Amino acid sequence: MNESIKEHSWIPLILVACASFIIALDATFMTVSISQVVVDLNTDVSTIQIIMSFYTLITAAFMLMSTKLQDIVGKKKLFLIGAALYGIGTFIAAISQNSTMLFIGWALIEGIAGALMMPATVSIISGTYSGEKRTLALAVESIMVAIAAAIGPLFGGIMTSFFSWRYGFGCELIIVIFIFVMQKKIPNFKPTESKNDLDITGSIISVIGLVLFVLGILMMPNDITTSIAVIILGIIVLVIFTLFEIKRKRNGKPPLIDVDLFRDRNLRSSTWIKLLCCLSMGGALFAISVYLQSVLQLSAFDTGLTSLPMTIGLLIFAMVAPKLTEKLNHRTLMAIGSIISIIGCILLSYQFRLDTTMFELMPGLFVLGAGLGFVMALSTDIALINIPEKSQNNASGIITTSQTLGESMGTAIIGIILILGVIGGISNAVDVYAPQYSADEQFHQDVYDAFQKVNNIDEIKAQDNTVVVNVVDIIIHSAMAFVMQVTAIVMGIVFILTLRLTNKKIKN
Repeated sequence: MNESIKEHSWIPLILVACASFIIALDATFMTVSISQVVVDLNTDVSTIQIIMSFYTLITAAFMLMSTKLQDIVGKKKLFLIGAALYGIGTFIAAISQNSTMLFIGWALIEGIAGALMMPATVSIISGTYSGEKRTLALAVESIMVAIAAAIGPLFGGIMTSFFSWRYGFGCELIIVIFIFVMQKKIPNFKPTESKNDLDITGSIISVIGLVLFVLGILMMPNDITTSIAVIILGIIVLVIFTLFEIKRKRNGKPPLIDVDLFRDRNLRSSTWIKLLCCLSMGGALFAISVYLQSVLQLSAFDTGLTSLPMTIGLLIFAMVAPKLTEKLNHRTLMAIGSIISIIGCILLSYQFRLDTTMFELMPGLFVLGAGLGFVMALSTDIALINIPEKSQNNASGIITTSQTLGESMGTAIIGIILILGVIGGISNAVDVYAPQYSADEQFHQDVYDAFQKVNNIDEIKAQDNTVVVNVVDIIIHSAMAFVMQVTAIVMGIVFILTLRLTNKKIKN
């Protein structure tokens, strides 16, 4: 390996961070472009939503197999293969003439490409940098994913409003070309295993298990009973996969994933921390975007603009966190970040009303982003501190898989919580303004149906009915407050998990 690159150049970091950015961006920027895509491709909303879901599904499903391929192909080579596939996929998506073409380019090819690149981004960084540089580099990589998710709606809004959603994929293609132009700056890493070491049976079982698990999560907002059944089936398959991998290792064969790595407390705790933070961020952004667009009727651009303080908070505190590790340890900083994010959730829980303005949400979003910045910036670094170099690829795959699962779970789970919050808000509103109907289930259902149809402040106020305005106001406030309270509880769990981490030694 070129030592000057290893010790002095940030170009490898820039290249892999760009890859992480476009992979995460792909999952969010099209959410505000659906209506225009439907028109351009002569399709329907449900078809586009299915394509979006399959992108996440395919990425998650092939993640563990990709982790092993790093050892067989080499992490740089696998990263570049993934980048090449991603470029092909994003080009096909950009020139799509129908939904089938969009599915092949975006969901299928880009989904597989993302799975090939994501574990390699972490392992390339951990193999290229050391000490404080590695801490900073892993922080940048982690936060690029979070920033991409946060600014996705704004980016999509700009593309759709002023250009075309196709240009969004075009921008990603430019980044892929940049990666290939500069790819010689990425150090080479020799493969450590041969193709005969690939666990084909384990790969198939892992893909089936992850497909079922993620599919069940994605089904949750539409059919919760079937969703739970599919999730349980996925968990059973993943348990079978785990037992198979343990047996394979005992027989002296290289496993797809070394399950013994989970004996390390830092990796185990950080895996959950990464998953829960991605769930919290993705879920909160989804609920707030629904509120901004459905209730306040903000444009895609203004919706993205409103979430910008969260992105700024993430960026500032993520960049500061590695420097602060010279004074405070990782565990302390991550615990502080968890508490800050909880405060952000509490601040936001009071803000959602019919007459709320986008500016009133910005302080809470900044605080929430700041807290998440501390946690997410350091979670990958502390996860890997006790992992031997030969197992770094395996560990990076575990971390990136948890991240992808968290992103997949966020929207679906928070969507369910939002619905439960609406139902709770209806009960509260009826008890206050129509107590005579408190026990009337049909009346509650009628109110829910009416609420589903009224999604504009002007429409509500035009009715000139104080009771209706008050009822809707309570419903909205209760639903969004419930979402933020659940998010605060999730970050409370993250706080507890940070206390289980082993501190990284501080240099004097």
